[in-house]
Amino acid sequence: MRALENGRWLLRATNNGVTAIVDPAGRVTARLPQFEAGVLTGTFEPMRGLTPYTRFGDLPTLVLLLLVGLVSFTPLSRSRLP
Repeated sequence: MRALENGRWLLRATNNGVTAIVDPAGRVTARLPQFEAGVLTGTFEPMRGLTPYTRFGDLPTLVLLLLVGLVSFTPLSRSRLP
């Protein structure tokens, strides 16, 4: 999931989990079975630049949440005085 949200290759090496290479689209291009010793070989492409999520993080979500909160407390119609 991190590879997909950041648009970057993910190289994951573990001693008791899944060792894998994940492309920027989130597809696993190479992996070793869980709990088995081995050497994983594969290719990846170094990348440059920032993705929108890397640049802004959770800020757009927080701003949207704040706006929704403000709108929910604003009366939709004004009461009519008799």
